[in-house]
Amino acid sequence: MSDAAGRPMKYPYTISAKIAQFPFKFYIQNQWIWRYWMIGIAVATPVFYKIHKLANSPENVSKWAEMRKKEAASHH
Repeated sequence: MSDAAGRPMKYPYTISAKIAQFPFKFYIQNQWIWRYWMIGIAVATPVFYKIHKLANSPENVSKWAEMRKKEAASHH
């Protein structure tokens, strides 16, 4: 079938061969989107973590449960 083990195919037919031959390093080094994507994740993660902690604090959860209880009581 193939001439030698480890030799790349002339045309990668399988998905795994296409992934293996894809130039990931070139794209990561030469496209701006990868750099800014990582910076965006690094900046947004602490912000979303803080929002999550505030929204799911026990005080806030009990406050919202009380609001929902009052709303349900007024509708029935």
